[in-house]
Amino acid sequence: MWFDFSYPHRDWGWAKGKGENDWQSKKLEKMVLDLQPNILINDRLDLNRGVITPEQYQPNEHVEKDGHPVIWEACQTMNGTWGYHRDNLDWKSTEVLLKMLIDTVSKNGNLLMNVGPNGRGEFDSRSIERLQEIDEWMRLHSRSIYGAKHSEYKPPLDCRYTQNGNRLYLHIYSWPFRHLHLKGLAGKVKYAQLLNDASEVHFREFDPEEVITSTETKIDIDSVVLELPVQKPDVLVPVVEIFIID
Repeated sequence: MWFDFSYPHRDWGWAKGKGENDWQSKKLEKMVLDLQPNILINDRLDLNRGVITPEQYQPNEHVEKDGHPVIWEACQTMNGTWGYHRDNLDWKSTEVLLKMLIDTVSKNGNLLMNVGPNGRGEFDSRSIERLQEIDEWMRLHSRSIYGAKHSEYKPPLDCRYTQNGNRLYLHIYSWPFRHLHLKGLAGKVKYAQLLNDASEVHFREFDPEEVITSTETKIDIDSVVLELPVQKPDVLVPVVEIFIID
């Protein structure tokens, strides 16, 4: 259940923020839990508990509280406002929205994406366009999102990992030239493929007998190097599915 909003520490001069005592939050929370013991309640009752809800920004790391991972949800809009706003033209691109989704899942979060109808009860054409483009991306890449979660492996620069069992998903935000170096995966990769077309991605590991010249990339002893096509696949965010050796 979503509660919004507590500002007990705010005083704007013309009004003061309200919090736990004003809302009778403990009483309200008890009533909700008595009716539905398994319900999820967010953290906005001013009780210092519940699903953590960062809004209009992305946490820069896996979300924890007192050293323990927590349930959290990123709260985002398609443009700069909640609900329909005729004059707000600060629309996020589909690519940005997708990267928010991937980033959230990579940190074990859920993404709340707001879509607001206009006065006719219809979605704006720009919202529909973005939803359709996300749907097309998800058609090809959904298994890197659904059932996936944070991975303990450290991704390369400007990439995100998600993981589901022995399948590691590398989301490439900025397409590199030919190679990606994956640290900590030496001896652990069985097979790799691009999700958009299921084409194989070849990889190499450190070879002590190999003579490295100025035309070859150096491979660290603990790394795997993916050999990527020069041309970026025709998708907003390419994903490499990596099968990890059990």
